[in-house]
Amino acid sequence: MNDAIEYASWVDRLGCCEGCPRRCRVNRLAGELGFCRVDAGIPVAHIGLHFGEEPPISGTRGSGTIFFAGCNLRCVFCQNSQISQETPPERFRRLTPAALAVEMRRLQDRGAHNINFVSPSHMIFQMAEAIRLARQAGLVIPVVYNTNGYDSVAALRQIRGLVDIYLPDLKYLDNAPGKRFSGVDDYADVVPGVLQEMLDQVGCLSLDDDGLAVRGVLVRHLVLPGCLEDSRRCLDFLARLSPDIPVSIMAQYAPRHRADAYPEINRRLSEAEYDQIVDHALRLGLENAFIQELDAADRYLPDFARNDPFGDAPSAPD
Repeated sequence: MNDAIEYASWVDRLGCCEGCPRRCRVNRLAGELGFCRVDAGIPVAHIGLHFGEEPPISGTRGSGTIFFAGCNLRCVFCQNSQISQETPPERFRRLTPAALAVEMRRLQDRGAHNINFVSPSHMIFQMAEAIRLARQAGLVIPVVYNTNGYDSVAALRQIRGLVDIYLPDLKYLDNAPGKRFSGVDDYADVVPGVLQEMLDQVGCLSLDDDGLAVRGVLVRHLVLPGCLEDSRRCLDFLARLSPDIPVSIMAQYAPRHRADAYPEINRRLSEAEYDQIVDHALRLGLENAFIQELDAADRYLPDFARNDPFGDAPSAPD
């Protein structure tokens, strides 16, 4: 199948969108909006080098992050809520696949170790075309698919070969907290198949001689306060999936966005809670684990009112 036909196929899918498990079936090409609130355009909230990912992703020169606006979840504690939920996607800079491909090559020229698409689940087909164009124009660094885990297995199969590194969340393996905290009825039903598909495509994480990721899967799990049983359930699943799979056990939870309306998670994670989950991972044999200090919540949470959400001074108001 040649590239023109392949891209036409991707565009056709936006005419009756089933790019994520929501399967809204709206005509995004005609400007119709589904759950993610994004049409066929590419709303981008931030492009830049990011040094706060796991060491094999950020390295020494940074990960070339591209943050898409909008989302197919509604997490009440979302650390990116400014761009995922609070600001309409049409307010952000809108790119074509060709323009996005140019930005990808610019990040490569700036020394990025990889191209890191953040929240791509609802943008999977536009992203795929941009990757194709960027590689034709000389992109050689790995592509990272940095996702909340609520992805379509069918869509992932359609882009097989375009993504080098999958960086999925495993948020829940219980649908009750998924529905309460993320507005999704079937997250726990969907995510096991998603992780299996990703592992089938690229395997466990492979590093080069400098310790940088070149291919594979690295799973993230954010430990929520008071939700330790579900965290254990998530780690149990990963150990069954593959004891060699790397897992980033994240301590950076903070009650942001609308979490203050949910008393059970309206607090920071305690050290004792986090230590219990890390100990559980080690007992399961998940030795390829990345851990965080509890002050990660203060160091890694972004502010998209800044030119650099992860570091610089706030931008001047419009």
